[in-house]
Amino acid sequence: MAAPRTSNRSFLGRLSLPERTFVADALRTETVGGVLLLVAAVTALIWANTPLKDSYASIGDFHFGPAALGLDLSVRHWAADGLLAVFFFVAGIELKRELVAGDLRDPKAALLPVAAALCGMAAPAIVYTVVNLAGDGSLSGWAVPTATDIAFALAVLAVIGTSLPSALRAFLLTLAVVDDLFAILIIAVFFTHQLNFAALGGAVIGLAVFWLLVRKGVRGWYVYVPLALVIWGLMYNSGIHATIAGVAMGLMLRCHRREGEEQSPGERIEHGIRPFSAGLAVPLFALFSAGVSVSGGTIGDVFTKPETLGVLLGLVAGKAVGVFGGTWLVARFTRASLSEDLAWPDVFAVACLAGIGFTVSLLIGELAFEDNAVMTEEVKASVLTASLIAAVLSGVLLKIRNARYRGLWEAEERDEDLDGIPDIYEQDNPAYHLRMAEIHERKAAEHRRLAEVAGRASEEHDGPA
Repeated sequence: MAAPRTSNRSFLGRLSLPERTFVADALRTETVGGVLLLVAAVTALIWANTPLKDSYASIGDFHFGPAALGLDLSVRHWAADGLLAVFFFVAGIELKRELVAGDLRDPKAALLPVAAALCGMAAPAIVYTVVNLAGDGSLSGWAVPTATDIAFALAVLAVIGTSLPSALRAFLLTLAVVDDLFAILIIAVFFTHQLNFAALGGAVIGLAVFWLLVRKGVRGWYVYVPLALVIWGLMYNSGIHATIAGVAMGLMLRCHRREGEEQSPGERIEHGIRPFSAGLAVPLFALFSAGVSVSGGTIGDVFTKPETLGVLLGLVAGKAVGVFGGTWLVARFTRASLSEDLAWPDVFAVACLAGIGFTVSLLIGELAFEDNAVMTEEVKASVLTASLIAAVLSGVLLKIRNARYRGLWEAEERDEDLDGIPDIYEQDNPAYHLRMAEIHERKAAEHRRLAEVAGRASEEHDGPA
C-alpha cells in the first residue's frame, strides 16, 4: 500500500551538501571496515572448524592484565569489553553529531529514523518472544536480534556492487546510529546484574573530569587517553558493561563548529579514531567471537530450537517488517511523501539489509547466555545464519533496481565544471549555468577544430599524388 503524496514534504530526498560530504566520508571508512569484518568472520569460522581449532580456543581463553585491578581478562574478553568500547565511543560521537548538526537535530526529520529504529528493534524482540513462548524456550535472548551492523551491511553493498543513492545510505547510517543508542541502553539496563558503587562513583567522577577538560578546551591525547583508560577500568569493575564508558565519553565531545573551525573537536577525533575502530577493533572482536563450530547438528539446531529460531526469524523477518513498517507509518500519519526518485520496494530492500545483525548481536548473545556456553555458541551460529540470509535477500532485492540506483548515484556525483561540488547542488546558481555555458562552448569549439583538421587531412589524402 502506498503512502499518500498530498504533502510537498518528502523524505529520503537529496541530502544537504555538508551532510552528504559527512555521510560519504563516514561510509567510505565503514565500507572498508566492513570488508575487513567479513574477512575476520570467515577467518574465525575456518579457524574454528579445522584441526587448528584447539589453538583458536586456547588463544581466545588466554588471560592477561593486572589482576590487582580486576582486569585479568581473556583475549576474548578484552576484545568484547575493551576493543568494542572504541566502537561505542565512535557511535557516541556519531550520535552527538547527528543530534547537534545532523538530521536528528530537527525533530521532524528525526522522527523517521527514530521510528524506524524503534520499530526495527521492537518487532524482532516480539518475534523472538512469541517463538519462545510457543516453543517453551528461554526469554533471555529477546534483545539479541534487535541490533543492526552497519559495517557488515555496507560490506554487503560493496561486495554486490550496488551504488545506493546517498539518501538511502544516509537513512541506513542514521538508522544504525539510533539503533546503537538503544542497544547501549538495553545493555546498560538489562545486562547489569550487580553494581560496585565505589567503582561506579569513580567512573562518574572520571567522566565529570573528562567533560570539564573538554569544556575548557584542553587538547592533547596524552591527557585524554590515560583518563579514558581509568574511566573504562572503573566502569568495567562497577558491573556496568564497559562499553558504556565509550559512548558516554563520545557524547561529551563538542560536535558543532565554531566560527573559523573547519572541524569540531568531535569530528576531528572521530576522523582519527574511526579507522582504528572499523579497521582493527571490530574485526578483532569478530575474529574471537564468530568462531563457532559448524556441523549438521549445529545448523539443524538453528532451525529447531526456539532460542535460535527466535533469533533467526527476529533478524530476517522482524527487522524487515519493523523498519519498513515504522517508515511507512511515519509517512502515513505525517502525510509526508516518499522521494519521487525512489519507491517503497527500495525502502523494503534497505529494511531487509538492516537484518544483518553481527557485532552488537554477538555481544548481546554472549551477555544473555553467559552461563550457558552451548547456547551461546548456538545463538552465535543463529546470528551468522540470519545475517547471511538477510544479506542474500537484500542483495537480490537491491540488484533488481541496481540500474536505477546507479543512475541516481551518477547524477549525484557528476561534476562537469570540476569545481569539487556536484552539479546537482548548483543547478539553482546562475554562476553555475554561466560556467556550464562556457564549458559547452569550449567543447563545441574543440569539436569544430577537430572536424576542420579531419577535413583537411581527408582533402590531402584524396588530392593528386
